[in-house]
Amino acid sequence: MNGDVVIVLLSALLATLNPSLLAAVTAMLLLPHPKRLMLGYLLGAYTTSIAAGLAIVYSLHGSSAARTSTHVLGPGGDIAVGAVAISIAFVLATGRDTRLRTWRERRKTAHTTDGPTRRPWQTRMLDQGSIAITFIVGAAMSFPGVTYINALDHIAALNPPTISILLLIAYFCLMQQILLEGALLASTFAAGRTHDLILQLKAWFARHGHQIATIGLFAIGTLLAARGLLTVG
Repeated sequence: MNGDVVIVLLSALLATLNPSLLAAVTAMLLLPHPKRLMLGYLLGAYTTSIAAGLAIVYSLHGSSAARTSTHVLGPGGDIAVGAVAISIAFVLATGRDTRLRTWRERRKTAHTTDGPTRRPWQTRMLDQGSIAITFIVGAAMSFPGVTYINALDHIAALNPPTISILLLIAYFCLMQQILLEGALLASTFAAGRTHDLILQLKAWFARHGHQIATIGLFAIGTLLAARGLLTVG
């Protein structure tokens, strides 16, 4: 399988680890008409991520095609991004991020004991229970991040036909929102168990999310660094 395709697939899997989305889903499940709110959020997320993805890929696609499908970042960029990903994976694997997590927990505890907990802006907006607002929050929270932009760069480098571009972007966007899509399906077909399922999923992420992120970052970093080195060589 082409290395660019592998990186896109792995990046999409890594994008499913989204604590902010999990918090938003949990908040919406506690409000009246959660299915309607989640659908609004999902439509907003799709609108932003698909539109931005197409715009970015087609802008890169034109320049890539003119330069025989070379990456916009180039070999040096691949090596640099790969090295950063491997470094973060090393920090996570060796537990060197423990101090940062401890500091964040202390701050959270201090806010809880000394005064009202300061919740994220998106959670406060979701509490208003409006489908229009959830659409706006979903759109605002779904602008391309580092993982998505890196995947888009590799989609453009493939120089694929239009249908392949659409399918790869759609795949990434579906994977990126899989927590919300799963919750929406569960609310439709197993409404009585949805909240318990989400709580179980949060517990599972708390136990295994660290390991998955470490493995995913290491795999993507290794592929990027190897591709960059081979291109230079």
